[in-house]
Amino acid sequence: MFLLIGAGLYFTVVTRFIQFRHFGHMWKLLRVSNQGRKDGGISSFEALMTSLAARVGTGNLAGVAIAIYLGGPGAVFWMWMTALVGMSTSFIESTLAQAYKVPHNDNVYRGGPAYYIEKGLGKRWLAVFFSLCLLVAFGLAFNGVQSIPSLKRPTKPLVCQRG
Repeated sequence: MFLLIGAGLYFTVVTRFIQFRHFGHMWKLLRVSNQGRKDGGISSFEALMTSLAARVGTGNLAGVAIAIYLGGPGAVFWMWMTALVGMSTSFIESTLAQAYKVPHNDNVYRGGPAYYIEKGLGKRWLAVFFSLCLLVAFGLAFNGVQSIPSLKRPTKPLVCQRG
């Protein structure tokens, strides 16, 4: 956690507080979001929603409720601070993905963390290791976490009555 917050603070300073400087520009782009569709691409709004869908899940929603329950109102403040710092990390991640994406013969670009680890850092072994870790995490770990609530058995038997 300290590494993530430290990286976020570092990126915030290096990008000269990008999350604040370009906040208005973001809304301007969303207002004219349908212009990207003319050339067969996706709109700015569709790109934003895709990005949000990849970042926000049920863990985020339940995590907020649990944090407020356990930490009180102060937890909301720290979640906002972490979110502000995380915006610059997200910006750097998205910028790297755009900078190191590669075209394929089906007129589609491909990219992401494994691509910029390989192309940017020049470490193919690390990109392969990262990809294998994702396969294990998404294939086993995350599914296991999602299935745990279904293993709970009700404490009282359900009884149907005719009325």
